[in-house]
Amino acid sequence: MKNIVLIGMMGCGKSTVGRLAAEKLGMAFVDTDERIEGDTGRAIPEIFASEGEIGFREHELAVSRALAREQGLVIACGGGLPTRPDAIASLKSSGAVFWINRDPGVIYDTVSMAHRPLGQGGKENFLERFRQREPIYRRWADYIIEGHSLAAEAAERVAEIYERECRA
Repeated sequence: MKNIVLIGMMGCGKSTVGRLAAEKLGMAFVDTDERIEGDTGRAIPEIFASEGEIGFREHELAVSRALAREQGLVIACGGGLPTRPDAIASLKSSGAVFWINRDPGVIYDTVSMAHRPLGQGGKENFLERFRQREPIYRRWADYIIEGHSLAAEAAERVAEIYERECRA
């Protein structure tokens, strides 16, 4: 059974959508950030503080490679994971990539960035990060889930597409 790989900006709802889609499809759910925290015994902000973004991305790569060897997972990726081609390529080889494309201005205005190391720096910084990542997300996405306002709607759409086009 192929995996479902969810990408998109931090705060776009990948984890919530992923949990709902996994439940609907009878698949296991994995959040890459939660896996990194479990593997290292440290919170993401602690990893950023001690190892920087480069060190954190190395943890993402290791988790991505491990998850790509498994099947039947719904995987919510950290927002920056697709910026590392070797990490996202590993996951893409294991299944279908869905970009949860939610308006970045709405994300910033409605989601707390306090515990997100790369969410700091204000709204303009967040919007600039989205502008940099948008072509990367588009490049890796097999499917784009656009303009959803409710996680349940996005999860339903992911499940429908997966059932129709991806399940093997």
